[in-house]
Amino acid sequence: MSSAKVTPIRLLLVDDHEVVRVGLRTLLHDNQGITVVGEAGSKAAAVRAVTQLNPDIVLLGARLPDGSGIEAAHEIHASHPKTRIIFLTSYADDDSALAAMLAGAQGYVLKTIDSGLLIQSIRDVFNGHSLFDPALAPRALNGTSARPAQTDQARTESLAPQEERVLALLAEGLTNKEIAARLRLSDKTVKHYLANMFRKLGISRRAQAAALFAKRRI
Repeated sequence: MSSAKVTPIRLLLVDDHEVVRVGLRTLLHDNQGITVVGEAGSKAAAVRAVTQLNPDIVLLGARLPDGSGIEAAHEIHASHPKTRIIFLTSYADDDSALAAMLAGAQGYVLKTIDSGLLIQSIRDVFNGHSLFDPALAPRALNGTSARPAQTDQARTESLAPQEERVLALLAEGLTNKEIAARLRLSDKTVKHYLANMFRKLGISRRAQAAALFAKRRI
């Protein structure tokens, strides 16, 4: 009697902490048809690894040393649309979940997730389902439906070129001090640009700005 061979799920782990990657590999590799084909600790390494290894799923952290998980997801989705992305993060807020959705991710789960549920989540996404943490999905979807009128109105007032540059760096996850260093500005000037930019866009939080930036890029 023969049994059908199950195709393994090829998984790439991306997180800025090596200890997290080691723990995930220990948990997931060769478990219920999952094969960890590689790891990456930065955005650039993640994009390279997707090209080299062609994983089915990328399990992606939200903050990376050279940018944000949102930016990594956008680049991966743009160049490898068949690769599916699950965010594994500590950030349980609507705007981060919304930004992940807009960047092309199929899942957004918290690091507090049970190990068995994480494995099932990976299998569900591999099988074509969009998966967001039950505690986050309704609020994120409500945010999506409530926001268009506000953002459409905000877009009628365009950002200045320097504000666009600040927004792009903010979306990469840089702090005010890091943005100031990158653009050779003072911290006070960066704060001024952010305040003006938030007013124009009708938002109040950095995660909202990152979500809008991801949506504009898409």
